Amino acid sequence: MSKFISIGIPFYNAEKFFSDAIRSVLYQTYSNWELILIDDGSKDKSLEIANYFAKQDTRIRVISDGLNRKLPARLNQLIKESKGDFVVRMDADDVMHPQRLEKQLSFLEENKKYDLVASGLISIDSYNNVKGFRCVDQLFDEFSNPSLSYPIVHPSVMARKSWYLRNQYSEKYPRAEDFELWTRAITKKDFKMAVLPNLLLYYREEGNLSKDKIVNSYKDTLKIYANYYSNSFNIEVVKLYLKILIVNIMFYTGNLQKLANRRNKYFESDILKKDLQEILNKVIHAD
Repeated sequence: MSKFISIGIPFYNAEKFFSDAIRSVLYQTYSNWELILIDDGSKDKSLEIANYFAKQDTRIRVISDGLNRKLPARLNQLIKESKGDFVVRMDADDVMHPQRLEKQLSFLEENKKYDLVASGLISIDSYNNVKGFRCVDQLFDEFSNPSLSYPIVHPSVMARKSWYLRNQYSEKYPRAEDFELWTRAITKKDFKMAVLPNLLLYYREEGNLSKDKIVNSYKDTLKIYANYYSNSFNIEVVKLYLKILIVNIMFYTGNLQKLANRRNKYFESDILKKDLQEILNKVIHAD
């Protein structure tokens, strides 16, 4: 418990699932942390929810300036405001597995050569039903070559604050700020990341997809790749253009949700799925 962790949740009009996200932090097996809730100019009851929880637990603090500065700016603000040795982020509609902090911190403490660690995800829908999962088969840390796709779930990342102070987010690509950061750090040879196969984040995507967000993310990814690897035009670039086309087709035929379903793996064991569902239920219904 000696290491202090700063957890940040930037939020914007997130009232529907925000309480569940906060409860999942309170439900962690590791308790030496601060939770920084950063409002990005919400117009709903999100700020009211944040202030409610801050009154219940002194480890929670709320930052609100009334502005809408977008996610990359708020993530940099989180880094600046954080007091911990490690910085953790998540989205305001996701839920942490109770052992997320404990397992990720233990990994970084036991493996000093890494600056960042991420995990697999459990896909959930808007009714908090476990649907599927995505993860690497084994620990993955091969990031020496440029790519248009990294097996990193951004809201599952824990990093040493010292790394974030060297590598902050660009505000030029608000739909792909994570991809830009990973790519820039790789080109600087300052990206010691491990992706664990552990399922440590409940990731809300079924019933929560937006065509514009997906397409804009792909377009920003192409711009970033061209910026850092201007002489590279390979099959991965072609695949990304095809993905943009497919997203548009799936949207106009009413089948956009199938894209998320196709990315997920399905549980071979009903027991594991049931266990993960029971854990989620306990977290979101915790007092």
